[in-house]
Amino acid sequence: MPGKVGMVSGLFFGFAFGMGGLGAAVLGMFADRSSVAFVYQSIAYLPLLGLVAALLPKGVGRAR
Repeated sequence: MPGKVGMVSGLFFGFAFGMGGLGAAVLGMFADRSSVAFVYQSIAYLPLLGLVAALLPKGVGRAR
């Protein structure tokens, strides 16, 4: 969207903060049901999931 940099930036930041709020609520629910230590140990593996996702092969025929 040329010329709409501010709008796109606002949408991205709004989406990021919204997802962060939902994630915090879900992690809080898990912490209430189990323990905070279990949640900390569980989320420690999220960077590994990101690394695996970064190593996925590129799609065939996708525009770059």
